[in-house]
Amino acid sequence: MILKGNLSLSYSAFEDKIVTTLNCLHLYLSSCFLFICSLLTTYNFLIRENLCLRTGVLWKQPPSRTFFNDRKKLHTAPLGQVFRLRPFHVLVATGGGYAGYKKYEDYKLEQLEKRGIEVPVKLASEWEVALYKSVPTRLLSRAWGRLNQVELPTWLRKPVYSLYIWTFGVNMKEAAVEDLHHYRNLSEFFRRKLKPQARPVCCAHSVISPSDGKILNFGQVKNCEVEQVKGVTYSLESFLGPRISTEELHFRQASPGNSFQQQLVTKEGNELYHCVIYLAPGDYHCFHSPTDWRVSHRRHFPGSLMSVNPGVARWIKELFCHNERVVLTGDWKHGFFSLTAVGATNVGSIRIYFDQDLHTNSPSYSKGSYNDFSFISNNNKEGIPMRKGEHLGEFNLGSTIVLIFEAPKDFKFHLKAGQKIRFGEALGSL
Repeated sequence: MILKGNLSLSYSAFEDKIVTTLNCLHLYLSSCFLFICSLLTTYNFLIRENLCLRTGVLWKQPPSRTFFNDRKKLHTAPLGQVFRLRPFHVLVATGGGYAGYKKYEDYKLEQLEKRGIEVPVKLASEWEVALYKSVPTRLLSRAWGRLNQVELPTWLRKPVYSLYIWTFGVNMKEAAVEDLHHYRNLSEFFRRKLKPQARPVCCAHSVISPSDGKILNFGQVKNCEVEQVKGVTYSLESFLGPRISTEELHFRQASPGNSFQQQLVTKEGNELYHCVIYLAPGDYHCFHSPTDWRVSHRRHFPGSLMSVNPGVARWIKELFCHNERVVLTGDWKHGFFSLTAVGATNVGSIRIYFDQDLHTNSPSYSKGSYNDFSFISNNNKEGIPMRKGEHLGEFNLGSTIVLIFEAPKDFKFHLKAGQKIRFGEALGSL
């Protein structure tokens, strides 16, 4: 019986290896085919361009050929007209080849993660980041936002939403309104509310998840650097921006030798912690208050709208510092507390419910600029009080939430990197 069980286990493992190998081979061959097509297309383009320059005629076509068949004259178009090369073809072939290659690379990384093997970090070079940032993602995101506002015919709503549900694994049983015909456009569908009992808020722990998503990283902030994923960091000061005035936040008096991280810690014996939550397109798009705290300041950083999925976060250093983001800062019972909503491709719209003056993804902005707004005034000395689990804001599609907060040294996270989490579940406690 033991031998039979071992044979069955070995066969199952062997079958998994065969399936994985075939999938990798299929992706690799597809990538190679697209890449070779792009090379051949580019080579053909250069050859023809060279011939045209030599003859002094731009895109000169050879004469058409004439054949006779039973006294009928047949004309064939020149080969150059049948297979006329255009820049669009070059872009499609090159882009397709690169996309296929990246898909193959992402697939390999997913397989390594599933097996528990540490994925090696391979950061993008400066020219790759510059090339990615040159893509008009802000314009595309605004176009996507306008498309989302278009009201769909009633007969088209169910097929469109059903395709989205099937693609991203959306659980409509949790939605407050399950009838797909109720949502007039994609924007309403993305921002759908949940049933009250779908996300119970954990009262036993001091900090809860503000949204549904996947835990990318968490832990203590060290040396003024925060990990967006394991092994890839970004600067704490670049992410939050310069220190806010002591009148708005209860910073202790900064001495010349104090680092930016030390200036954020307001109480002796406390440490600075962080947690990064990635919201996929199929996740619930609203985010809530993770604890009882007071929001005193908002800082809006206009910027790029690059993808923030885990593969890109592992590839581009300081990705969250490049992207547009809204930083809410304030304090809770243990000191400094901040929640940052990071924008992404097709997620130019970041909405904070109590902040009507916030406008994200504007057509023009100054590189490296930011806009400050204080919720503390002569008439309001307390700022905006938020209760744990209270509605705070929403994205237009999936994106990322980053929490950076101060807590005593005995604060413990109840998480594992890569795990799925839902709004209301515990992040950590004392």
